[in-house]
Amino acid sequence: MDQVLALTVVSVLLGAVIALAFFNSYFGKRRSEVQSIAKAELQSDPKKHQRPPPLKKSHFKAHSHSAADKDQNKRHHPLDLNTLKGHGDSVTGISFSSDGRSLATACADGVVRVFKLDNASSKSFKFMRMNLPAGGHPTAVAFSDDVSSIVIASQTLTGSSLYMYGEEKPKGSNENKQAKLPLPEIKWEHRKVHEKRAIITLVGTTASYGSADGSTIIASCSEGTDIIIWHGRTGKILGNVDTNQLKNTMAAISPNGRFIAAAAFTADVKVWEIVYSKDGSVKEVLKAMQLKGHKSAVTWLCFAPNSEQIITASKDGSIRIWNINVRYHLDEDPKTLKVFPIPLHDSSGATLHYDRLCISPDGRILAATHGSTLQWLCVETGKVLDTADKAHEGDITCILWAPKTIPMGDGEVLLLATASVDKKVKLWAAPSTR
Repeated sequence: MDQVLALTVVSVLLGAVIALAFFNSYFGKRRSEVQSIAKAELQSDPKKHQRPPPLKKSHFKAHSHSAADKDQNKRHHPLDLNTLKGHGDSVTGISFSSDGRSLATACADGVVRVFKLDNASSKSFKFMRMNLPAGGHPTAVAFSDDVSSIVIASQTLTGSSLYMYGEEKPKGSNENKQAKLPLPEIKWEHRKVHEKRAIITLVGTTASYGSADGSTIIASCSEGTDIIIWHGRTGKILGNVDTNQLKNTMAAISPNGRFIAAAAFTADVKVWEIVYSKDGSVKEVLKAMQLKGHKSAVTWLCFAPNSEQIITASKDGSIRIWNINVRYHLDEDPKTLKVFPIPLHDSSGATLHYDRLCISPDGRILAATHGSTLQWLCVETGKVLDTADKAHEGDITCILWAPKTIPMGDGEVLLLATASVDKKVKLWAAPSTR
């Protein structure tokens, strides 16, 4: 019995040892196979088993940066410096003061605003607002003799009016220094001018030609055929002309106050000379010459800074530069100095015409617009210096260079202002002419 029990125990133990040896060998092989498979996969695709980098955070940053860049490109042009906001409707007129540090804007919301341009790159601009008499909507604006005197064209149901707003200078030296200056008041006004027709352009300049006394003269151009010349300080009518061309487009005064030129319904441009008396006052306004050469209506014109040339743009697809420094009294005709094709085309390749022109105070750059497109051209060659296809979100209504450079950062910048139906006025730097 003891032998049988001993034999049974030995058999069980021996079976256990054999079974253990078998399973140990089996699992060892499986472990080896698993390790081999894992090693093979790791070698074939090492990135699959590496610790994943924090892609989500990096991708988000890259995406945000890219989106910001796209938004920047969409909203801004390299020459786009700043935007004057706060207008409640279309901006219909703009004017720089003689020092270039103030910009007046006329807005269809019934308010004229005067912005202080202490630095073109400022994040915000201080401005003063002037509300017109009830029922009036400003259509154009021009500075008079100083920065505190502004002539405003207003349209009402009964016709056009002109107002000159001026500031009351505080009396006394110490007592009123800290007091808030009063708002500008109306110094003179004329109602129902131009036989109730709307005033489409209002321009002013310092009369410096010949015996002129240096006061500001202002020309208001109606949508009819008449143009009136005003004395800026007193509001006195100095003269008037009739273009006799069905309908005016615009009028301009030469920088020295010698000439007035008008673009109207026809292809010809008429020019008048303002003659001054020995005492500096305006004596008369005489028809001087006519610019003939365009084959279709002239859409806009501007005088060169030296007052001796006129630049015209026409629906015939050309720009012309005219020499008007001629002896017209001796029947000497103005000469065409240069003719350039308008370098602006639609999607089908057809030439577009310019709505507005303005030449820089140094006489080197011509700014021109069509709809919401803004272009800068070299006056010498007619070459396109730069283009902003969507300068505004709507049609551009006004374009004007500052008469002098404006502070920007630590330097100065030659500044162009544009206004639009999109309720904004934008400030642009001049492109390089090199």
